[in-house]
Amino acid sequence: MATLEIRDLHVSVDTENGPKEILRGVDLTIAGGQTHAIMGPNGSGKSTLAYSIAGHPKYNITSGTVTLDGEDVLDMAVDERARAGLFLAMQYPVEVPGVSVANFLRTAKTAIDGEAPKLRTWVKDVNKALSDLDMDPTFGQRNVNEGFSGGEKKRHEIVQLELLNPKIAILDETDSGLDIDALKIVSEGVNRFAGQGDKGVLLITHYTRILRYIKPDFVHVFVDGRVAEEGGPELAEELEANGYERFLKAGAK
Repeated sequence: MATLEIRDLHVSVDTENGPKEILRGVDLTIAGGQTHAIMGPNGSGKSTLAYSIAGHPKYNITSGTVTLDGEDVLDMAVDERARAGLFLAMQYPVEVPGVSVANFLRTAKTAIDGEAPKLRTWVKDVNKALSDLDMDPTFGQRNVNEGFSGGEKKRHEIVQLELLNPKIAILDETDSGLDIDALKIVSEGVNRFAGQGDKGVLLITHYTRILRYIKPDFVHVFVDGRVAEEGGPELAEELEANGYERFLKAGAK
């Protein structure tokens, strides 16, 4: 099974006043067959972690390591990380005018697998993935995310997850902006992926709402750029009841 290991990761961003450190020594291990939830207040560094793993050029890795099955992720280009088995569902999926969903998905699948999928079975796979996410097959002919509602964009991210079938999925606030029906549909897609048994999931969220449908094995509380506490699902229940105040006070000391 795949294992993503993050060790003492420090990340900064460039500002007008010079570099600003966002991540201050993150340690985290996500193994195949595990679902991890990262929860924390705004500005705690959750999305920075996701984009740093994926290779966004805005984020500067100042120290620490990220490995996938022992291979140095930080030494890989963005596309190499995807081919190695990493997947990021973005908090704010972008529109790609002029590129149809069908062409985008087939191009991505070809790039990751190293060969084009067989057209007959691929069309069936795409239509099934769209149907499973309650999206009409005509979405395949539309431009990527162009004119999509917020919920449709998030469901399209999970369509990509199902078709590309990575080793480790990083889901950056996939629940934001979803109504209850869309939340259930998206959660079912994530559970189908995780249910294969050898896949790792890193779920980043503000709220416990999605954790009613996706049951984490581990919950990590993120405060001020580091993991403040770790536990099981009961930790999410504490956060639901009491919020982040205890962790924020501890971090301020």
